[in-house]
Amino acid sequence: MAVNAKNIPAPDLVPVRRALISVSDKIGIIEFAAALSKSGVELVSTGGTAAALSGAGLPVRDVSEITGFPEIMDGRVKTLHPAIHGALLGIRDDAEHREAMETYGIHSIDLVVINLYPFEEVRFGGGDYPAIVENIDIGGPAMLRAAAKNHAYVAVVTDPADYDRVLTGLKENDGAVSYRLRQELAAKAYARTAAYDAAISQWFAESLSIEQPKWRAFGGRLAEVMRYGENPHQQAGFYLTGEKRPGVATARQVQGKQLSYNNINDTDAAFELVSEFDPQGTAAVAIMKHANPCGVAEGASLAEAYAKALACDPVSAFGGIVAVNRALDREAAEEIAKIFTEVIIAPDATEEAQAIIAAKKNLRLLLTGGIADPRAPGLSAKTVAGGLLVQSRDNGVIDDLELSVVTRRAPTESEMADLKFAFRVAKHVKSNAIVYAKNLATVGIGAGQMSRVDSARIAARKAEDAARAAGLDAPLTKGSVVASDAFFPFADGLLSAVEAGATAVIQPGGSMRDNEVIAAADEHGVAMIFTGMRHFRH
Repeated sequence: MAVNAKNIPAPDLVPVRRALISVSDKIGIIEFAAALSKSGVELVSTGGTAAALSGAGLPVRDVSEITGFPEIMDGRVKTLHPAIHGALLGIRDDAEHREAMETYGIHSIDLVVINLYPFEEVRFGGGDYPAIVENIDIGGPAMLRAAAKNHAYVAVVTDPADYDRVLTGLKENDGAVSYRLRQELAAKAYARTAAYDAAISQWFAESLSIEQPKWRAFGGRLAEVMRYGENPHQQAGFYLTGEKRPGVATARQVQGKQLSYNNINDTDAAFELVSEFDPQGTAAVAIMKHANPCGVAEGASLAEAYAKALACDPVSAFGGIVAVNRALDREAAEEIAKIFTEVIIAPDATEEAQAIIAAKKNLRLLLTGGIADPRAPGLSAKTVAGGLLVQSRDNGVIDDLELSVVTRRAPTESEMADLKFAFRVAKHVKSNAIVYAKNLATVGIGAGQMSRVDSARIAARKAEDAARAAGLDAPLTKGSVVASDAFFPFADGLLSAVEAGATAVIQPGGSMRDNEVIAAADEHGVAMIFTGMRHFRH
């Protein structure tokens, strides 16, 4: 049995005689409160919640009756009072605490039911600065934390999903809540206030342009428990931050089995890539495998773009993720459904397309309602032993860069279009990244190699494999362009690309041997552009 600092053991069962209810999200609260009241629990409430309970015919005491002090300052001050916090924090089996409660007329509160002002919803819903500040809850977190600290005697509920669990516990224990349940509810309350405060601190940092705050916190709400993580022996959960950026986290799953950890990771990568292409200007398709593209293309239609993307690496595409930047139509759905695909993610889908996909019962179809803005700011984070690495999202877009032709020959108009296309894709390929492109389609991708030369060679070899599969006389890298996510440290990587048939190159530049690389390009009549922006992706 747990004990407190005074070595007083916590009781296993605590009868619930009085409950304080103050909720922003009122879904299910009337039914829950009615069940409590029917069991003889006295209801105490505040403001709008009290009005809702009273309007439903439930007997309820206003907090002001308990405190002897009215709500003031537009409701900002109502529960921050010793009559409330003493009722929550008092140790019932401590003589000094009991004496203080009796002296000041403080009566115990056994159950606290609170969910907080919708700060995250207002923040991500486009609220202005005053509206966001006004939705920073003060009294709610204070009561949650007080009740959770004193979970030896108080049960605290912050999630409507726990209403039935609490009622079941009360029924099984003759109107009392078990210590184990009080512990679990307390843990959940602290997790909720932590995530809430994290959202507030992140918003302040963003709104004040504080790039590296002294303390950094991240929080999220569990969306689902995954069957396992990257591997079956790993545990995993999917958490939502509340950010409204279109993508896998905000998408509606129309059909298909549960997404796995790897599905979510790969689908997010695929949709972020395809969102680089403006749907008003072109149809684009990205086929993803293990968070790397195995084919990307633009076309006059999604079906055309898909066919071009698939041709890049039809072997790797099997069991992959397909992301499109326009509403999925019948023609594209028919083509995608011809091979085994794990997930399709799209802004929308026609009824015809949905009917075609429905024939593949395990194929997941996710609809996002829009395309993600590649220029939007944001954060990314990864764990390391004992710490977090946090950085701003890579929101550099090639259309915003000042491109420099550094060779004697400038790219042709068609080469320039392919170079920009290839660099968009290279941004989303694991480093070291090499992307060959031709006619607005990838024709060879080398990813994640320790040497840039190896990436160039692997991409060329995969292009040869794809050519053989398509019955072509030569790989499509002949007459292609090539993009590198970072500079060529030596001329050998460039020469590998030239050997594969590339006629133009786009890269960030910035190597101490840039002059050697430029000279090699000039020697082979290759056009080369520097972007000035690197896109490492680890």
